[in-house]
Amino acid sequence: MQVRESLTEIITSVLRDCAEGKLPPGTAPPPTVIELTRERRFGDYSTNAAMVLSSRINVDPRDLAADLAGKIFEADGGKNLEKVEVAGPGFINFTMTASYWAEALQAVLKEGMGFAEGTVGNGKKVMVEFVSANPTGPLHVGHGRGAVLGDALANLLKSSGFEVQREYYINDAGNQIRTLGRSVYARYLELSGEPGNFPEGGYLGDYIKEFARILLSSAGEKYRQMDSEKAIDEIARYAAERILEDIREDLEEFGVRFEVWFSEKGLFDGGEVRQTLKFLENKGYLYRHEGALWFRSTDMGDDKDRVVIKADGSLTYFASDVAYHRNKFNRGFDRVINIWGADHHGYVARMKAGVQALGRSGDDIQILLVQLVNLLRKGKPVAMSTRAGEFVTLRGVREEVGRDAARFIFLTRKSDSKLDFDLELAKERSNDNPVFYVQYAHARICSILRNACDNGIVESSFAGADLSLLLLPEERELLRHVAALPDVIEGAALAMEPHRLTIYLNAIAATLHSYYNHHRVLTEDPDLTAARLALVVGVRTAIAKALYILGVSAPERM
Repeated sequence: MQVRESLTEIITSVLRDCAEGKLPPGTAPPPTVIELTRERRFGDYSTNAAMVLSSRINVDPRDLAADLAGKIFEADGGKNLEKVEVAGPGFINFTMTASYWAEALQAVLKEGMGFAEGTVGNGKKVMVEFVSANPTGPLHVGHGRGAVLGDALANLLKSSGFEVQREYYINDAGNQIRTLGRSVYARYLELSGEPGNFPEGGYLGDYIKEFARILLSSAGEKYRQMDSEKAIDEIARYAAERILEDIREDLEEFGVRFEVWFSEKGLFDGGEVRQTLKFLENKGYLYRHEGALWFRSTDMGDDKDRVVIKADGSLTYFASDVAYHRNKFNRGFDRVINIWGADHHGYVARMKAGVQALGRSGDDIQILLVQLVNLLRKGKPVAMSTRAGEFVTLRGVREEVGRDAARFIFLTRKSDSKLDFDLELAKERSNDNPVFYVQYAHARICSILRNACDNGIVESSFAGADLSLLLLPEERELLRHVAALPDVIEGAALAMEPHRLTIYLNAIAATLHSYYNHHRVLTEDPDLTAARLALVVGVRTAIAKALYILGVSAPERM
């Protein structure tokens, strides 16, 4: 049961009545926004609707809030609202009735893990394209953060009623693959006993040397005897394919799976890049200047126009990126979401301009930027050098701390905020470790239920429990957390902020641990015991559901 469904209609109706004749003709009242309160003393939910409307009809916001509060309470008729109060400059705070919470818990007990599935997406098709790392080296810890963000966001959108596809864009065309081939070829020649002339800007690291050793062992002198350009092309294909296999394996082990692996090279081979440029030219978006072909991106808000074909005739990355997005929309997606590293921030405006030139709204593409991960060990930075080819791989982090810890910690901050990841903390079995703290709450409830079973109390008996016996403040808070999950999921999906779920999980786990430490669930009173067992089953379901969306396990024993 989502609070927006039960309150929004009432508030919207009351706002419309209050605004009638006071707004300009054809102007609707502001949309109703209802949010969970940060502190229980302000009730359960709150809206700033009075403040927003008051500025439009020129009345005092507190006076309008008081008027709205009375009318909202009267319109509800005691069904869901226990109290409606005005606070601060004109917030309206709602305290829900005990029957509201009981009804919400009953829905959770009935629906189980099917609880909190929303419909706000209305079946719209969304593509989430993420990771998309060049197949020129292993995934590093920064890729891991983007991978988990994309995967959890796709889960959120699917749980909110969107039709979702995960896609990985393989950058297998262009100079980076050529540079990979030259790097491995140079190491191959060195191992063969002749100077390799390692290319400027070549890829460093032991994996390049390992590829060279494998080639020398399997092919012998073959590549020394070949034309160097042909040898480099063949070696580049071999190395890229091997790296892509490792990337697939790393992501699979990390719980990230893609429905589509899309090849950039396929865009060129199929002629889609040239077709897209022709389309843009026919629309008047391209012009020639100083021997190059330019895209009029300033027409769509970019700070300068962008080159699509250089003076030497070579295509830019932007040209193939526009073609790729034309391909996406031609496949019927209503919206595409790209997850990029923060170093791509200067690319956002031109990409939105490209999409608009294709005839789509700029809102049809949404781009999330992922900030860096500061890797720590006991609070001290882990030394890394990109220049020397020394970096911490995603595989290394996963193998050291485990998939659950890595995924959860990657999602504890908003994507555009830098993240500190302490390897030692992630391995601790303590309350300081956020994933342990949440998973232990789930395992603790499972232990309670096993004890109940040992005492002859079966879980099926909880459904008919008298939930009006749940009178403690902590019980009310747990009920509030459980009932709020559908709204948290919907809000996180629409805002594209999976970290809201880790915040939610920390809060519900903290309340559960405190409740467990101060009160017995299995009491001498069978009716009270049944009610409390029903409550903790609801909490277990909410925790398990949220963890599932994050791709983190919900252990029954720890």
